Amino acid sequence: MSLVRVEDAADERLSDYVRLREVSLRRLLEEEHGLFIAEGDKVIRRAADAGYEPRSFLLAPRWLDSLQDVLEKWPDKPVYVVSEELAEQVTGFHVHRGALASYKRQPAVPLPELLTDDVRRIAIFDEIVDHTNVGAGFRAAAALGVGLVLVTPTCADPLYRRSIKVSMGTVFQVPWTRLRDWPGDLRHLQDNGYVAAAMALADDSITLDELADRKDPKLALIFGTEGHGLKPHVLEQADLTVRIPMAGGVDSLNVASSAAVAFYATR
Repeated sequence: MSLVRVEDAADERLSDYVRLREVSLRRLLEEEHGLFIAEGDKVIRRAADAGYEPRSFLLAPRWLDSLQDVLEKWPDKPVYVVSEELAEQVTGFHVHRGALASYKRQPAVPLPELLTDDVRRIAIFDEIVDHTNVGAGFRAAAALGVGLVLVTPTCADPLYRRSIKVSMGTVFQVPWTRLRDWPGDLRHLQDNGYVAAAMALADDSITLDELADRKDPKLALIFGTEGHGLKPHVLEQADLTVRIPMAGGVDSLNVASSAAVAFYATR
């Protein structure tokens, strides 16, 4: 491994890790350079196991031994060894566990290539803007056997650091891609046999139990943005509108919680 000890927070070699909490800045930087940041030893390892190529590592000294097998896979990649205090200066926040890595993004896989015979259930996250909700949605999808996740053009980035961390690295586990033609791509799913079920409060909706009883062989579950839900033109194109029955005067759940319930009910 190529160990480089760094003691200056302004060192340009650490530019991948600058101001990680500033979402708009990070989005521009990460899109321009085709990278994403993995935080924590488990997430770093899961990204490596999933075949992502690192650009560099930023580690406190205590992680060199436990991550040695990962680092040795990439002997030509720099490992910047810093104090946890310096890591905080660079990133703008306290880096939990003092371990970060910058990885190269992989090219997006076209939707038709992902619709294999074994993909029975698909989750579609439409305009979900909170990275925590996106990460939690991916974690639920992985845990409950969803075969594919699709995010719409305006959905938050699944490879943003916060999304990855909340998902516990399952964004590397579940196949996913970003749709380019929405809701036009919904027609492509329907043409391939998927029943498009939009999760929304509507007068003509069926219950989640009723959806589960249908036992559709192929199902695409669509979840809308926090607060406003799915837009009317999406609901019009869906085959069904589905609601989760509520008690206690509650009319809805957090979108990630709704996704978990729906994934479990239709498993």
